[in-house]
Amino acid sequence: MGANPTSVLAGLIGNGIQASRTPAMHEHEGDAQGLRLLYQKIDLEKLALGADALPELLTAAERMGFSGLNITHPCKQAVLAHLDALSPDAAALGAVNTVVLRDGKRVGHNTDWWGFAEAFRRGLPDVALNRVVQLGAGGAGAAVAHALLTLGVRDLVLNDIDPARAASVAASLCERFGVGRARACTDLAAEVAAADGLVHCTPTGMDKYPGLPLPAEYLHPGLFVAEIVYFPLETALLREARRIGCRTLDGGGMAVFQAVEAFRLITGLTPDPERMLRHFAELGQTA
Repeated sequence: MGANPTSVLAGLIGNGIQASRTPAMHEHEGDAQGLRLLYQKIDLEKLALGADALPELLTAAERMGFSGLNITHPCKQAVLAHLDALSPDAAALGAVNTVVLRDGKRVGHNTDWWGFAEAFRRGLPDVALNRVVQLGAGGAGAAVAHALLTLGVRDLVLNDIDPARAASVAASLCERFGVGRARACTDLAAEVAAADGLVHCTPTGMDKYPGLPLPAEYLHPGLFVAEIVYFPLETALLREARRIGCRTLDGGGMAVFQAVEAFRLITGLTPDPERMLRHFAELGQTA
Protein backbone atom coordinates (compact mmCIF):
# COMPACT_ATOMS: atom_id res chain seq x y z
CA MET A 1 0.00 0.00 0.00
CA GLY A 2 1.23 3.50 -0.64
CA ALA A 3 1.77 6.02 2.11
CA ASN A 4 -1.36 6.96 4.05
CA PRO A 5 -4.04 5.18 1.99
CA THR A 6 -7.56 6.58 2.33
CA SER A 7 -9.43 3.44 1.28
CA VAL A 8 -8.63 -0.26 1.15
CA LEU A 9 -10.50 -3.28 -0.22
CA ALA A 10 -9.62 -6.61 1.42
CA GLY A 11 -11.18 -10.02 1.84
CA LEU A 12 -11.12 -13.50 3.33
CA ILE A 13 -11.14 -16.68 1.23
CA GLY A 14 -12.16 -19.88 3.00
CA ASN A 15 -14.83 -22.47 3.60
CA GLY A 16 -17.72 -21.82 5.99
CA ILE A 17 -16.45 -18.40 7.12
CA GLN A 18 -19.73 -16.62 7.84
CA ALA A 19 -19.01 -16.55 11.59
CA SER A 20 -15.48 -15.14 11.18
CA ARG A 21 -14.68 -12.06 13.23
CA THR A 22 -11.77 -11.12 10.97
CA PRO A 23 -13.81 -8.76 8.74
CA ALA A 24 -15.21 -6.83 11.71
CA MET A 25 -11.77 -6.55 13.35
CA HIS A 26 -10.17 -5.14 10.20
CA GLU A 27 -13.00 -2.71 9.44
CA HIS A 28 -13.17 -1.46 13.05
CA GLU A 29 -9.41 -0.83 13.16
CA GLY A 30 -9.65 0.92 9.80
CA ASP A 31 -12.39 3.20 11.13
CA ALA A 32 -10.27 4.02 14.19
CA GLN A 33 -7.41 5.08 11.90
CA GLY A 34 -9.57 7.16 9.56
CA LEU A 35 -9.28 4.54 6.82
CA ARG A 36 -12.24 3.43 4.75
CA LEU A 37 -11.65 -0.34 4.78
CA LEU A 38 -14.17 -2.66 3.14
CA TYR A 39 -13.57 -6.31 4.00
CA GLN A 40 -15.43 -8.98 2.01
CA LYS A 41 -16.09 -12.62 2.90
CA ILE A 42 -15.42 -14.90 -0.09
CA ASP A 43 -17.02 -18.07 1.27
CA LEU A 44 -16.29 -21.14 -0.85
CA GLU A 45 -19.14 -23.02 0.81
CA LYS A 46 -21.66 -20.31 -0.03
CA LEU A 47 -20.33 -20.05 -3.59
CA ALA A 48 -20.32 -23.87 -4.00
CA LEU A 49 -16.62 -23.74 -4.93
CA GLY A 50 -13.52 -25.66 -3.88
CA ALA A 51 -9.88 -24.69 -3.44
CA ASP A 52 -9.44 -25.31 -7.17
CA ALA A 53 -11.23 -21.96 -7.71
CA LEU A 54 -8.29 -20.06 -6.17
CA PRO A 55 -6.73 -18.95 -9.50
CA GLU A 56 -10.04 -17.46 -10.63
CA LEU A 57 -10.69 -15.79 -7.26
CA LEU A 58 -7.18 -14.29 -7.04
CA THR A 59 -7.44 -12.89 -10.55
CA ALA A 60 -10.86 -11.41 -9.79
CA ALA A 61 -9.53 -9.80 -6.59
CA GLU A 62 -6.64 -8.22 -8.51
CA ARG A 63 -8.95 -6.87 -11.20
CA MET A 64 -11.32 -5.39 -8.61
CA GLY A 65 -8.49 -3.57 -6.84
CA PHE A 66 -8.12 -5.61 -3.65
CA SER A 67 -5.05 -4.67 -1.60
CA GLY A 68 -4.88 -8.05 0.07
CA LEU A 69 -6.61 -11.23 1.13
CA ASN A 70 -6.62 -13.40 4.20
CA ILE A 71 -6.61 -17.12 3.44
CA THR A 72 -8.06 -19.80 5.69
CA HIS A 73 -9.10 -23.48 5.66
CA PRO A 74 -8.84 -25.29 3.23
CA CYS A 75 -6.66 -22.97 1.11
CA LYS A 76 -3.56 -22.13 3.21
CA GLN A 77 -1.38 -24.62 1.36
CA ALA A 78 -3.26 -24.80 -1.94
CA VAL A 79 -2.72 -21.05 -2.50
CA LEU A 80 1.08 -21.44 -2.62
CA ALA A 81 1.06 -22.53 -6.27
CA HIS A 82 -0.66 -19.31 -7.35
CA LEU A 83 1.66 -16.73 -5.78
CA ASP A 84 4.64 -14.81 -7.16
CA ALA A 85 6.68 -14.72 -3.96
CA LEU A 86 6.65 -15.82 -0.31
CA SER A 87 7.93 -14.19 2.85
CA PRO A 88 10.65 -16.23 4.61
CA ASP A 89 8.14 -17.38 7.26
CA ALA A 90 5.57 -18.51 4.70
CA ALA A 91 8.25 -20.32 2.69
CA ALA A 92 9.56 -22.12 5.78
CA LEU A 93 6.07 -23.11 6.92
CA GLY A 94 4.64 -24.03 3.54
CA ALA A 95 1.41 -22.23 4.45
CA VAL A 96 0.00 -18.77 3.73
CA ASN A 97 -2.76 -16.91 5.55
CA THR A 98 -2.23 -13.43 4.06
CA VAL A 99 -1.69 -12.46 0.42
CA VAL A 100 -0.64 -8.89 -0.37
CA LEU A 101 -1.64 -7.74 -3.86
CA ARG A 102 0.64 -4.92 -4.95
CA ASP A 103 2.31 -3.74 -8.17
CA GLY A 104 0.89 -6.68 -10.10
CA LYS A 105 2.46 -9.21 -7.69
CA ARG A 106 0.93 -11.69 -5.25
CA VAL A 107 3.11 -12.08 -2.15
CA GLY A 108 2.21 -14.68 0.48
CA HIS A 109 2.84 -14.19 4.20
CA ASN A 110 2.13 -16.19 7.35
CA THR A 111 0.95 -14.22 10.39
CA ASP A 112 -0.56 -17.26 12.14
CA TRP A 113 2.66 -18.31 13.86
CA TRP A 114 3.34 -14.85 15.32
CA GLY A 115 -0.32 -14.52 16.30
CA PHE A 116 -0.21 -17.75 18.29
CA ALA A 117 3.17 -16.95 19.86
CA GLU A 118 2.04 -13.52 21.05
CA ALA A 119 -1.20 -14.92 22.50
CA PHE A 120 0.74 -17.70 24.25
CA ARG A 121 3.30 -15.30 25.74
CA ARG A 122 0.48 -13.24 27.23
CA GLY A 123 -1.85 -16.05 28.28
CA LEU A 124 0.52 -18.81 29.50
CA PRO A 125 3.75 -16.96 30.26
CA ASP A 126 5.28 -19.33 32.82
CA VAL A 127 4.23 -22.88 31.88
CA ALA A 128 6.69 -25.78 31.56
CA LEU A 129 7.70 -26.46 27.96
CA ASN A 130 9.71 -29.67 28.14
CA ARG A 131 7.25 -31.81 26.18
CA VAL A 132 4.16 -30.59 24.33
CA VAL A 133 1.72 -32.64 22.26
CA GLN A 134 0.10 -30.89 19.29
CA LEU A 135 -3.02 -32.23 17.60
CA GLY A 136 -3.12 -31.32 13.90
CA ALA A 137 -0.30 -30.66 11.42
CA GLY A 138 -2.13 -28.88 8.58
CA GLY A 139 -1.64 -25.28 7.51
CA ALA A 140 -2.47 -23.73 10.88
CA GLY A 141 -0.75 -26.58 12.70
CA ALA A 142 2.53 -26.00 10.87
CA ALA A 143 2.45 -22.36 11.94
CA VAL A 144 1.62 -23.16 15.57
CA ALA A 145 4.37 -25.80 15.71
CA HIS A 146 6.87 -23.19 14.46
CA ALA A 147 5.64 -20.82 17.16
CA LEU A 148 5.93 -23.46 19.91
CA LEU A 149 9.57 -24.20 19.07
CA THR A 150 10.28 -20.46 18.86
CA LEU A 151 8.76 -20.16 22.35
CA GLY A 152 11.18 -22.81 23.65
CA VAL A 153 9.38 -26.17 23.57
CA ARG A 154 12.12 -28.80 23.80
CA ASP A 155 10.20 -31.87 22.57
CA LEU A 156 7.20 -31.27 20.30
CA VAL A 157 5.09 -34.34 19.53
CA LEU A 158 2.84 -34.00 16.46
CA ASN A 159 -0.33 -36.05 16.04
CA ASP A 160 -2.35 -35.86 12.81
CA ILE A 161 -5.07 -37.87 11.10
CA ASP A 162 -2.44 -38.27 8.35
CA PRO A 163 0.71 -39.69 10.03
CA ALA A 164 2.83 -38.90 6.97
CA ARG A 165 1.89 -35.21 7.25
CA ALA A 166 2.89 -35.16 10.93
CA ALA A 167 6.22 -36.79 10.06
CA SER A 168 6.83 -34.30 7.23
CA VAL A 169 6.13 -31.26 9.43
CA ALA A 170 8.32 -32.71 12.20
CA ALA A 171 11.21 -33.24 9.76
CA SER A 172 10.90 -29.67 8.48
CA LEU A 173 10.91 -28.33 12.04
CA CYS A 174 14.03 -30.32 12.93
CA GLU A 175 15.81 -28.84 9.90
CA ARG A 176 15.07 -25.33 11.16
CA PHE A 177 15.31 -25.77 14.92
CA GLY A 178 17.65 -28.72 15.43
CA VAL A 179 17.55 -32.51 15.47
CA GLY A 180 15.17 -34.00 18.01
CA ARG A 181 13.07 -30.89 18.63
CA ALA A 182 9.97 -32.34 16.93
CA ARG A 183 8.68 -35.83 16.11
CA ALA A 184 5.55 -37.59 14.95
CA CYS A 185 3.36 -39.19 17.60
CA THR A 186 3.12 -42.97 17.86
CA ASP A 187 1.06 -43.45 21.04
CA LEU A 188 -1.19 -40.48 21.81
CA ALA A 189 -2.35 -41.67 25.24
CA ALA A 190 1.21 -42.22 26.47
CA GLU A 191 2.52 -38.97 25.00
CA VAL A 192 -0.24 -36.85 26.55
CA ALA A 193 0.24 -38.60 29.91
CA ALA A 194 3.92 -37.54 29.91
CA ALA A 195 3.39 -34.03 28.49
CA ASP A 196 3.43 -30.56 30.03
CA GLY A 197 0.93 -29.24 27.52
CA LEU A 198 -1.56 -30.01 24.78
CA VAL A 199 -2.14 -27.68 21.83
CA HIS A 200 -5.13 -28.23 19.56
CA CYS A 201 -4.92 -27.29 15.85
CA THR A 202 -7.75 -29.17 14.12
CA PRO A 203 -11.28 -27.93 13.27
CA THR A 204 -12.83 -30.19 15.94
CA GLY A 205 -14.75 -28.08 18.44
CA MET A 206 -15.92 -25.52 15.90
CA ASP A 207 -19.67 -25.11 15.59
CA LYS A 208 -19.58 -27.15 12.37
CA TYR A 209 -17.38 -29.88 13.88
CA PRO A 210 -18.55 -30.35 17.49
CA GLY A 211 -16.90 -32.69 19.97
CA LEU A 212 -13.53 -33.48 21.50
CA PRO A 213 -10.38 -34.06 19.41
CA LEU A 214 -9.16 -36.82 21.77
CA PRO A 215 -10.68 -39.02 24.50
CA ALA A 216 -11.45 -36.94 27.60
CA GLU A 217 -9.71 -39.49 29.83
CA TYR A 218 -6.35 -38.61 28.24
CA LEU A 219 -6.45 -35.17 29.89
CA HIS A 220 -4.85 -34.65 33.30
CA PRO A 221 -4.54 -31.64 35.64
CA GLY A 222 -0.79 -31.29 34.98
CA LEU A 223 -1.42 -30.19 31.40
CA PHE A 224 -1.86 -26.72 30.02
CA VAL A 225 -4.33 -26.85 27.13
CA ALA A 226 -4.20 -24.28 24.31
CA GLU A 227 -6.79 -23.97 21.56
CA ILE A 228 -6.78 -22.23 18.19
CA VAL A 229 -10.52 -22.59 17.51
CA TYR A 230 -12.23 -19.37 18.55
CA PHE A 231 -15.83 -19.87 17.48
CA PRO A 232 -17.06 -20.84 19.99
CA LEU A 233 -14.50 -19.29 22.32
CA GLU A 234 -15.07 -22.08 24.86
CA THR A 235 -14.77 -25.37 22.98
CA ALA A 236 -15.66 -28.75 24.42
CA LEU A 237 -11.92 -29.38 24.90
CA LEU A 238 -11.39 -26.21 26.93
CA ARG A 239 -14.52 -26.86 28.99
CA GLU A 240 -13.33 -30.36 29.90
CA ALA A 241 -9.77 -29.16 30.57
CA ARG A 242 -10.99 -26.41 32.90
CA ARG A 243 -13.29 -28.86 34.67
CA ILE A 244 -10.34 -31.01 35.73
CA GLY A 245 -8.13 -28.03 36.65
CA CYS A 246 -5.89 -27.48 33.62
CA ARG A 247 -4.57 -24.04 32.78
CA THR A 248 -6.06 -23.05 29.44
CA LEU A 249 -5.70 -20.62 26.55
CA ASP A 250 -8.57 -20.00 24.16
CA GLY A 251 -8.19 -19.24 20.46
CA GLY A 252 -9.19 -15.58 20.70
CA GLY A 253 -5.68 -14.20 21.16
CA MET A 254 -4.31 -15.93 18.07
CA ALA A 255 -7.29 -14.68 16.04
CA VAL A 256 -6.57 -11.10 17.11
CA PHE A 257 -2.79 -11.10 16.79
CA GLN A 258 -2.72 -12.77 13.37
CA ALA A 259 -5.15 -10.02 12.30
CA VAL A 260 -2.92 -7.32 13.82
CA GLU A 261 -0.02 -8.32 11.58
CA ALA A 262 -2.25 -8.97 8.55
CA PHE A 263 -3.75 -5.46 8.90
CA ARG A 264 -0.25 -3.97 8.85
CA LEU A 265 0.74 -5.98 5.77
CA ILE A 266 -2.43 -5.21 3.80
CA THR A 267 -2.82 -1.52 4.67
CA GLY A 268 0.74 -0.43 5.45
CA LEU A 269 -0.58 1.16 8.67
CA THR A 270 0.42 0.24 12.22
CA PRO A 271 -2.58 -1.20 14.10
CA ASP A 272 -3.29 -0.85 17.84
CA PRO A 273 -3.26 -4.41 19.28
CA GLU A 274 -4.94 -3.42 22.56
CA ARG A 275 -7.78 -1.72 20.69
CA MET A 276 -8.22 -4.80 18.50
CA LEU A 277 -8.28 -7.07 21.57
CA ARG A 278 -10.98 -4.90 23.16
CA HIS A 279 -13.04 -4.93 19.97
CA PHE A 280 -12.74 -8.71 19.68
CA ALA A 281 -14.06 -9.05 23.24
CA GLU A 282 -16.94 -6.69 22.45
CA LEU A 283 -17.96 -8.80 19.47
CA GLY A 284 -18.87 -11.55 21.95
CA GLN A 285 -20.31 -14.86 20.90
CA THR A 286 -22.60 -13.46 18.21
CA ALA A 287 -20.02 -12.14 15.71
